Order: sequence, then structure tokens, then C-alpha cells
Amino acid sequence: MSKVERFEDLIAWQKARILTKDIYQVTQQGAFARDFGLSGQIQRAAVSIMSNIAEGFERSYLGEFHQFLSIAKSSCAELRSQLYIALDVGYLDKVKFNQLLNQAE
Repeated sequence: MSKVERFEDLIAWQKARILTKDIYQVTQQGAFARDFGLSGQIQRAAVSIMSNIAEGFERSYLGEFHQFLSIAKSSCAELRSQLYIALDVGYLDKVKFNQLLNQAE
């Protein structure tokens, strides 16, 4: 197993990057794209996940990294909650909802 030297090497960051790309793709389609409030909020939550993992990794102290991971985890919860809204208002079908929800867990 290789040593993690950059935040880009972290599997959690790599998965967050994929999730962010997937969120941007679904929020740029159909009615979701016209709901600037929800689409912007869910995009920001996704970006926050990967950004906090990266920022925390670059901090000098392990405790700070843990704090940023906690913030990233909270952003995952925010994103999951917003996915329920997108499902409830018909922006996502159940299959896409479940896929994104699983990615955010």
C-alpha cells in the first residue's frame, strides 16, 4: 500500500469528487436546472464535502484534519437531506435518488 502524500490520494476525496460531478450533472437537467435555489444549495454541499477533505488534509495538526472531516460529514448529511427534497418534488427518480444517496453515505 502506498503512502498518502496528497489529498488527491485519499479515497474519500476521490469519491467526493465523483459525487460532486454526479450532482452537477443531475442539477443541470430539466426542472432541477430551473430551481436555482435547490440546485445551487445541493451543488454547494457537494463542493463542501470534497473541499473540506482537501483543506483538512493540508492542515498541520491531526485534530484539525478530524475537525474538517467532521464538517465534510455534516455536508454529506445536508446533501442527503436535499436529495430527499429533489425526490419529493420530482426532480429525481427513485433509482437516481438511491444511487446518489448511497454515494453520499
